[in-house]
Amino acid sequence: MFNLKPEIYLRIIFLFSLIALISAYFIEHVLGHQPCNLCLMERIPYGLSIILISLMFIIKKNENFFILLLILTFIFSFFISFYHFGIEQGIFQESTVCGVKNFSENISKEELLNKLSEKTISCKDVTFRILGLSLTTINIVISILFIITLAKIFTKYEKNG
Repeated sequence: MFNLKPEIYLRIIFLFSLIALISAYFIEHVLGHQPCNLCLMERIPYGLSIILISLMFIIKKNENFFILLLILTFIFSFFISFYHFGIEQGIFQESTVCGVKNFSENISKEELLNKLSEKTISCKDVTFRILGLSLTTINIVISILFIITLAKIFTKYEKNG
């Protein structure tokens, strides 16, 4: 691992999270690959990391607290991605999360029938790959790298703080 200042690593994570979200929306809206529910959930840690890193740089206090929250965020990301990967590989069965659609309470019978007739994107179907890897597989690797990097930053802040 390079010996950069923690702030540089945090800026890299911030930038990567921003690029990951922009790429996900580009793949969805421009390239037309519809995400499953777990794919949508895998975006949450990137958005949350952008918010947490921004707050950390604005507040400039409690760095350990923010780093710990970031570690927990990417641990969540790892577990969601690992579960999704297991579904893609047939290790785990699809759960109800994969088939749930967003139903509001005030929905007419016609709207309900239309929503039920829409094709649900299966969590086991991979519609987009980069270098032969699903985005879920890539997300597992990124989550592990971020957890390791953030753990090293956390210990560095512990020694200095």
